[in-house]
Amino acid sequence: MSTALRPYSQYRDSGVDWLPRVPTHWEVVRNGRLFAERNETGFPDLPILEVSLRTGVRIRDMEGGRKQQMADRAKYKRAAQGDIAYNIMRMWQGAVGIAPCDGLISPAYVVAKPFDGVDSRFYTYLFRTSAYMREVDFASRGIVPDRNRLYWQYFKPMLSPAPPPEEQERIADYLDAYTTQVQRLIAGKRRIIAALIERKRSIITSRLYAFGDAGLSPTPCNSDWPLRAIKRLASVSFSSVDKHTYEHERQVRVCHYVDVYKNDSVGPATPFREGSVTESEYASYSLKAGDVLVTKDSEDWKDICVPCLVTDDIPNAVCGYHLAILRPNTEHISGDYLYFALLAAPTTWQFHKTATGITRYGIGKNEIGTAVIPLPARVEQGDICRMLNEELRSIDAAKDKVVREIDLIVEYRDSLIAAVVTGQLDVRNAVIPIVEGDLSHDAATGAEELEDALDAVD
Repeated sequence: MSTALRPYSQYRDSGVDWLPRVPTHWEVVRNGRLFAERNETGFPDLPILEVSLRTGVRIRDMEGGRKQQMADRAKYKRAAQGDIAYNIMRMWQGAVGIAPCDGLISPAYVVAKPFDGVDSRFYTYLFRTSAYMREVDFASRGIVPDRNRLYWQYFKPMLSPAPPPEEQERIADYLDAYTTQVQRLIAGKRRIIAALIERKRSIITSRLYAFGDAGLSPTPCNSDWPLRAIKRLASVSFSSVDKHTYEHERQVRVCHYVDVYKNDSVGPATPFREGSVTESEYASYSLKAGDVLVTKDSEDWKDICVPCLVTDDIPNAVCGYHLAILRPNTEHISGDYLYFALLAAPTTWQFHKTATGITRYGIGKNEIGTAVIPLPARVEQGDICRMLNEELRSIDAAKDKVVREIDLIVEYRDSLIAAVVTGQLDVRNAVIPIVEGDLSHDAATGAEELEDALDAVD
């Protein structure tokens, strides 16, 4: 057995543009030879399943928030355990996965039953590669490109590589073990980031607050600093800009949840995704120097109101959904100081206390606006920000370094998966690592997963 992955010994032309060559013993077949559509209704007692853009199909939580609002179960389709389900409008983004149990699937999904000898795990890895998702986008049909749909009749004739059944299983086993190891590695690095953020929070808090006897509330470091409600110092607005792009709207770049969650600041050079807005939305949610963007929803109450500073005016860029814009009244407070004040522990305590939800949490404009922060004189705010920027420089650099490491790990993971499922690398004789221990602590949720969970995918 070998730990190094090498190409197969012999290849042939695949006959498919996006897949130039395949191992000689692999076939390239239409999806209709691999799957049959399952379109069965009348199973009202089964659990509801939903698709995640990045983590596949999962049982929908029906306890709190919007998940209580559910369509008529009679319209939902049955998916058997092991079936593949995909969202007809968002498979091109990776909204596809394997049913973990028998369940009910939204009418907006297609359910594909694998034929004997077809390993759904192999094809889920394949369908989520960037090359295949581009093919899905090309095969989808609709009036407006952003609203294209991949119905069964468009999915069925698409071509996919088909290794022998035992090789499909071997590849899937290898990738399952490999991705679990990567998940554990990333979770460890995210714990490092969390520790750095807590250290940063502690330093900021010590600059702004004094702590007296146990049980007493913290007070401003300087008794001359009044406590003021945020709504007296900045406007608070919630963005309505979603991820859809329409040709008739203004084409812009959109700062999304993940951009705020991962960055302490954003500016003109920050790579945002493309989107579109109405002129009214552009006027309300364009990004100005000194704005502070905060997360207003999360699956974890600890991630409510994570702040991010807009360092400069960002031309033709807007704030996206699941975010709030705090625009300071510069006569009273600077954006830099507001950013630090939002990170201080007493401010986050106020946000966490007022956040509502059971499994998904949110905070309202009033709750953000009524939170209080210390307000030094305007000149003193500048002195505090300069001191904090100097003190936090090494912590911010360390955090950025770990974030870049995670990005590189994810990039390498995705490229390796693509190489394996398209036959560019051979895992038949590779060692499949044994992953032991409790993985529950390694399932750390990243910004992309949080944003995914907050979006309505069904």
